[in-house]
Amino acid sequence: MSIFDQILGHVTNNPTVTNMAEKLGIDPADAARAVAALGESHQQEGDTIELAAERTGMDAGILNQIRDAIGGEGSLSNFASMVDKDGDGNPLNDIADMAKGFFGRS
Repeated sequence: MSIFDQILGHVTNNPTVTNMAEKLGIDPADAARAVAALGESHQQEGDTIELAAERTGMDAGILNQIRDAIGGEGSLSNFASMVDKDGDGNPLNDIADMAKGFFGRS
């Protein structure tokens, strides 16, 4: 399963993401896809916003607003810093755990 799918699974239907979507005037499912794409894109070479826009088809302006709403570039860095925190060779479980905690899910 991709990093995108792992993050998406944890942020879909999350009340924080839903509230953010309402404030930005976008569909909560689009907001969840954007958060997942931003998290995944931050791991890749290139501009995070541009890569997330390519992945989702969303406007870069909305993606910038979402990035800022979730804590800015620093919050995306948390995804990278959490990669394989437990040293088991699988960074996906660590990113998923971080996303769960970030959005208040247990």
